Amino acid sequence: MRGMILCAILTLIFASSLSWGEQQQMGAAECEKLGFTGLALCSDCKTLSEYVKDQELVLECLRCCVEDSDDSMSKVTYAGAILEVCMRKLVFYPEIVGFVEDDKDKFPSLRVQYAFNSPPKLILLDDDGEQKETVRIDNWKREHILQFLHRKVKSSSASA
Repeated sequence: MRGMILCAILTLIFASSLSWGEQQQMGAAECEKLGFTGLALCSDCKTLSEYVKDQELVLECLRCCVEDSDDSMSKVTYAGAILEVCMRKLVFYPEIVGFVEDDKDKFPSLRVQYAFNSPPKLILLDDDGEQKETVRIDNWKREHILQFLHRKVKSSSASA
């Protein structure tokens, strides 16, 4: 009986800490340092909590996630993007090489940036050129990169 009460109390504490963690959002740079990059959904963090018993890790996930609303993120677009990758590691990512060689020019607001030891990622920029989101693309196929950029990066309306 004592064990059940203790379990109920711990569950209540954990549940309240999850809701507190959702309210204390971190910035994109902080989240990336913790290893949470991309557009992680909060439901993924809740699933993580079922398998991982490290409450601190789950709280960090919740502070870096976005709510699962279809409307909230699907309509967000960005003014530009940077595809960042390590030039030495590029050989391990043939899909990204193909995209850079053949498709990059379809996106005038996209630039490629080589950074030592950087995993392949898209850095999404606002109208002021400030970093807003970072999405890891290690295992993406070329068509997924194209589809994502068409959906998320504003096409330049200027007749350049």
